[in-house]
Amino acid sequence: MLEQLNQLDQTLFFFINQNLSNSFFDWLMPFLRNRYFWTPLYLFMAIFFVRNFGKQGWLILLFMALTFGITDYFSSSILKPAFERLRPCNDPVIKPKVNNLIPCGTGFSLPSSHAANHFALALFLITIFYTKWKPILSIAILWAFSISFAQVYVGVHYPLDVTFGGLVGGMIGYIMSTSLIHLQAFKDWKPGN
Repeated sequence: MLEQLNQLDQTLFFFINQNLSNSFFDWLMPFLRNRYFWTPLYLFMAIFFVRNFGKQGWLILLFMALTFGITDYFSSSILKPAFERLRPCNDPVIKPKVNNLIPCGTGFSLPSSHAANHFALALFLITIFYTKWKPILSIAILWAFSISFAQVYVGVHYPLDVTFGGLVGGMIGYIMSTSLIHLQAFKDWKPGN
């Protein structure tokens, strides 16, 4: 069963990494998975939250930072060493066939920390803002999915890595956002104001 899952994961990996390969994606995907590419978005959110929600905006930022930190630590320092799965670009069996668009990195593969971190932030934002701004659902999921897809496309993660990372991150993001909503200082939260 585990061997069949691994084979399916590799097949899907090569479909994304090779069969979907094209010059536009070869240019775009390394940007999407680069943390610095999203810096203007993070800066915009920080200014927007503080400017529009005051003290509650600062709490949102604090809890977003905690969400990111907890998710990154849990995925990178606990789960990856526990699973010890090689990245596709470091696996000696398939490495020669991998279309690697960025430096591979030395860390393990399962789960993808990029996927975990961004799905954590996506679920955090969805939970906080969905009642007043429904488009946040599709925008946040598409954002996290595009970063996760890029991880597979550039050759540094398997589809199972990003799927598992997304699930782990989503759970942490949901737990952190519901914890924030239940704080006394957040009891009159009205994201539509």
